[in-house]
Amino acid sequence: MANNEESRGLKSLFDWFANRRKSGSTSLERQEREIADGLWNKCSKCGVLTYTKDLKANQMVCVECGHHNRVDSDERIRQLIDHNTWKPLDEHLRPTDPLEFRDRKLYSDRLREMQEKIGLIDAVKTGLGQINGLPIALGVMDFRFMGGSMGSVVGERLTRMIEQATQRRYPVVIVCTSGGARMQEGMLSLMQMAKISAALQRHKDARLLYIPVLTNPTTGGVTASFAMLGDIILAEPKATIGFAGRRVIEQTLREKLPDDFQTAEDLLLHGFVDDIVPRTQLKNTLTQLIALHQPVLTTPHMVLWETMSLTSTAAE
Repeated sequence: MANNEESRGLKSLFDWFANRRKSGSTSLERQEREIADGLWNKCSKCGVLTYTKDLKANQMVCVECGHHNRVDSDERIRQLIDHNTWKPLDEHLRPTDPLEFRDRKLYSDRLREMQEKIGLIDAVKTGLGQINGLPIALGVMDFRFMGGSMGSVVGERLTRMIEQATQRRYPVVIVCTSGGARMQEGMLSLMQMAKISAALQRHKDARLLYIPVLTNPTTGGVTASFAMLGDIILAEPKATIGFAGRRVIEQTLREKLPDDFQTAEDLLLHGFVDDIVPRTQLKNTLTQLIALHQPVLTTPHMVLWETMSLTSTAAE
């Protein structure tokens, strides 16, 4: 009899703990749903809760610690390009699987899953627009699509955009964020580095401006090519910028690297970056740089004045 009562007591105790665990998980799920509704955002650096509307108004930069949250390509375009001036380029280009690559799953299946999940065709958007009234050719990489990796479509879209800018005599701005070349496309991906670099050289020969903006992270083949070929190289605060990973370098050198290694601040100190610009100031900074590098148009009145000045100088 006593054993039955004792067993019933243990059973009820187990039931009580099970019910508590179940109710706790339910409240946790409810809390996660409330956070996922998008009313509040918790900073991954300082932990401060910020009203999402205020965070978006501050361009996804934490008002407490200045941490730059990652933004997608659509949001970046809205931040930089004047309203109703954006004209996308080469949206019809789609990635293929020429090598029929397979790891845990087919590359073609990965592409289809990414496209359905994110709503992008590939990891970059390119187009023409205006920034505070000045014409510009803009490319924006998106880290959500396979880590912003550079495949054939990314290289082709950027190359065609640069060639359009050269033809129209527009400055080029590329917002970089990438893990590097896309391994599923092998050497075809590596070829994009040379192709984009060649287009940028022709743009430079035409005496036109190119500004890369390095955001978190910018690594691998993107850093080894067009990310570091700018006339003026800008970076966002605390962005990770490098070629090989930190662990690979430490194992190769067999020594501990500084904590700020491969950060935008470290690269600025060593001359690889020209300036670090907070996201909230980026549009105005780009506007000023583009305005300063606009070609001076020679009007007939200016030609006449220069001719008269030369004539008077020769007479004296």
